[in-house]
Amino acid sequence: MQDLPLSPVSGRIHVCPLIAVPDVVTAFQAAYLLSCLPREVRVETPACIRPENHARLFIHDIAEPVDGHIAPDAEHVAQIIAFAAAWDRQAAMVVHCWAGISRSTAAAFIALCAINPEAQEGHVARLLREASPTAYPNRLMVRLGDAALGREGRMMAAVEAIGRGVLASEAAPFSLPADLSSWHGR
Repeated sequence: MQDLPLSPVSGRIHVCPLIAVPDVVTAFQAAYLLSCLPREVRVETPACIRPENHARLFIHDIAEPVDGHIAPDAEHVAQIIAFAAAWDRQAAMVVHCWAGISRSTAAAFIALCAINPEAQEGHVARLLREASPTAYPNRLMVRLGDAALGREGRMMAAVEAIGRGVLASEAAPFSLPADLSSWHGR
């Protein structure tokens, strides 16, 4: 019996603000959901997503410790990396935070770097910027992701290189391909 060819990776990571989650999950028939919000903001798992495919990071959007807030830490980043590794990359994944600008874009950036180990960080960051002029990945999350993935400061340099972006109170939903093999070396 012949080995069947691997199916092409066709999945996408959709990034959006909290308010757009129901519409984005429905429109793209998402099977995975990553919520990056403080514990007090309850996000119900949509009916089309299995409970084990909904990861919740209980974090605030801060880049350094602040009393009464939960800063992203190495364990949160490990959860992002594990969630990305478990993703089948066929079905859509939705990643969100409150505004779709900082925590969610950092989580998407970390996930893409994790599942595309050959991708150059600068190219991944530019792809993020092309998809969203408002993206401003949470610097603490990126720094932790950089360390966890052994990227030796290149992830941080990449997000610094794309700059602050357009100021906004909420991002428009956008998506990124799971397979960045066409970006390798570009």
